[in-house]
Amino acid sequence: MAPRVIVVGGGLSGLSAAHTLYLAGANVLVLDKQGFFGGNSTKATSGINGALTRTQVDSNIQDSVQQFYNDTLKSARDKARPDLIKVLTYKSAAAVEWLQDVFGLDLTLVSRLGGHSQPRTHRGHDAKFPGMAITYALMQRLEELAEKEPARVKIIKKARVTKLNKESNKVTGLDFEYEGKTYTESGPVVLATGGYAADFTDSSLLKKYRSDVYGLATTNGTHATGDGQKMIMEIGGNGIDLDKVQVHPTGLVDPKDPGSKWKFLAAEALRGEGGLLLNAEGNRFCDELGHRDYVSGEMFKNKFPIRLILNSKSSNVLDFHTRHYSGRGLMRKITGQELAKEIGCGPQHLQKVFKEYNDISDGKKKDPYGKKFFHNGPFDINDDFHVALMEPVLHFTMGGVEIDDKARVLNSEKKPFDGLFACGELAGGVHGANRLGGSSLLGCVVYGRVAGDSASEYLFQQVLTGASSSAVARLNQISLHIDPNNPGRLTIEWAGQRLSNEGSSANIPGQAPTHSVLKDGSEGSDPGTAGKPTAKEFSIPEKEYTMEEVAEHNKKEDVWVVVKGLVMDLSGFLEDHPGGVQAIVNFAGRDATEEFAMLHDDEVIPKYAPGTVIGRVKGVTPKLDL
Repeated sequence: MAPRVIVVGGGLSGLSAAHTLYLAGANVLVLDKQGFFGGNSTKATSGINGALTRTQVDSNIQDSVQQFYNDTLKSARDKARPDLIKVLTYKSAAAVEWLQDVFGLDLTLVSRLGGHSQPRTHRGHDAKFPGMAITYALMQRLEELAEKEPARVKIIKKARVTKLNKESNKVTGLDFEYEGKTYTESGPVVLATGGYAADFTDSSLLKKYRSDVYGLATTNGTHATGDGQKMIMEIGGNGIDLDKVQVHPTGLVDPKDPGSKWKFLAAEALRGEGGLLLNAEGNRFCDELGHRDYVSGEMFKNKFPIRLILNSKSSNVLDFHTRHYSGRGLMRKITGQELAKEIGCGPQHLQKVFKEYNDISDGKKKDPYGKKFFHNGPFDINDDFHVALMEPVLHFTMGGVEIDDKARVLNSEKKPFDGLFACGELAGGVHGANRLGGSSLLGCVVYGRVAGDSASEYLFQQVLTGASSSAVARLNQISLHIDPNNPGRLTIEWAGQRLSNEGSSANIPGQAPTHSVLKDGSEGSDPGTAGKPTAKEFSIPEKEYTMEEVAEHNKKEDVWVVVKGLVMDLSGFLEDHPGGVQAIVNFAGRDATEEFAMLHDDEVIPKYAPGTVIGRVKGVTPKLDL
């Protein structure tokens, strides 16, 4: 079995690296500390940027890589790294089209987000958030490869990497914990462990570098604790721009739990398609399409509660989003009169605000906040509105570990470590002081592919170098013996070991182990293989429950949910759910079919949570599209 590259992290960047390695001919082991792949990538709601893509050309959008480069450079401000930004922007079209061509993804809708001079944020027509659709496609394909070609692709989940192993300047592998045991894996390492925007641990990077925002809620999953940054800095790598933490302006406030530390993100597309932000007096106070840090800063200057409102035109364009947020209890549909009463400003004042905005969008007035792009007007008090409460939230960390434009991690002397690569949110400097919307998914794909290319090149160079340097020595150790009594029998003696064409008596000496070995040196199976359950046909229990019976199980410690006629007991599944605990608890005792279908394919139930299905709804024939 050939040596393999170790990828740590199953978000979009790690998955992109793993697929790139596989397509280049390398073997790959993917480790993830969570029970599911996806990370924060599945939560991305706006899309993926790309300049001069086929989709843009077909839509006659006059974009260029130079314009995208300039927009990103401007957003990055004084922390711009032109070499890294050039890779991000100049390889953007290739990244988008790789997703389309290799994984069959629909990315044929384009919108303009804040800070962009052209519409270049791509998403599809399907009823899923772009981050979920893109990441799930790569996740599904990799899991299929692991089943069909286990010698080429191996996946171990709930495996926590604890240490990078290094000899001089060479990273030789890593240690990881799995099911209570510590294993050592040897090989080049690609780290794609994400950021630290949920690092509320004892060794918190947030508390150390940005104590002023430590108290904010976060949109990140609990896994975003800066593991990769800390491990790399422990071996002499450089943390850069670690104070550059993006506070996103539009975190959705749950009226039932306003003080929660965990918030769901309102997509940038809501403001991109014409959404307005109103303060507690019912007034606009900023360019809604400004950079994220600017909008967040203006919000902090104003009186809360702050509302994001969508008129009926914007709501129709964003039907999927409004249904999704409403299903979570985070957005409501009300009339303009009801909105004015809720704010407490009166309908005359609100209509005055709307008329002034309409005049600005029609070019009759100049916007005092500098807004230049207007969509889905006009606004009128007699319209219906989707309304949500907003507050700034921790969202993304621009800081991270220092890499070069080949995704190689740099040491304290600013030279690359041998055998260590980083990509995704872990890699610092790619976005500078502020990240543009739509560039998180792009950074994951572009630098995941770059890391995969660099790691595969390094692996093959190591194999070739090792083969050539030892060839002469090995030849001198080989003896061939033909048995005169059995001409068909050939024996090879190699450095005291014996191999025969009638069967091997020993492993070839000098061959490095190609599986994880227990740290204490004791015997043990390659983790993730021993005791692996045999796949069995998924079946739905015949037991029937009424909706009244389901409704009784409506607490966090006792959660039943109905999906497509299936009754599911998710009480023991909450902490493993990639979308967070609250996403399930919101539907405790209820039918969550519509919400489920917005984000998931039916196959995730038998694939990831078959044991949660306890029966079916009485009088309903459940049917999953598998």
